[in-house]
Amino acid sequence: MAAHRIEEGALAQIFLEARTYDSFRDEPVPDELLREAWNLARLGPTSANGMPARILFVKSPAGKKRLEPTLSDGNRAKTMKAPVTAIVAYDLEFYEHLPKLFAHTDARSWFVGKQQAIQTTAFRNGTLLAAYFIVAARAVGLDCGPMSGFDNAKVDEEFFSGMSWRSNFLCNLGFGDPHDLHPRHPRLEFDEACKII
Repeated sequence: MAAHRIEEGALAQIFLEARTYDSFRDEPVPDELLREAWNLARLGPTSANGMPARILFVKSPAGKKRLEPTLSDGNRAKTMKAPVTAIVAYDLEFYEHLPKLFAHTDARSWFVGKQQAIQTTAFRNGTLLAAYFIVAARAVGLDCGPMSGFDNAKVDEEFFSGMSWRSNFLCNLGFGDPHDLHPRHPRLEFDEACKII
């Protein structure tokens, strides 16, 4: 099927009218929406189809209580109130899945024992896949509040101890409350950020 421009309503929902939300309605997020967003995001390209992003969805009060001490002061209250907080991570052993994900060649051998290649590829492509997830979450009707402002080492110790996952950023998810939105900040124009040669 030939690609064609998506309709304006879809562009509005994903980009033009989408905002970063600090507060959400008191409405639970069904697990099925999280699954649907992942199933869309995973279709985006990553290097050698490596898919190094990993997401831990923190929904329960017990999970939020564990997350709370890792948050900066400015992010604590809004994260505790958000229906879901995604700990967006990357897997330093992503290459172990390459025999399944990139089966036509021995791509695993490109990474085994090569720590710099592992770190660079996992972080870069994990971040790329995480960006697809934000777009996918918006596409299925969720609002997003991605943020830094937390202690990576504490999150990794609390949630990923003994694992090969490392935290990248957090993203609150839910159905946004527009009453707390500020005016949209400016963005760089094409000529300020891009060149064509």
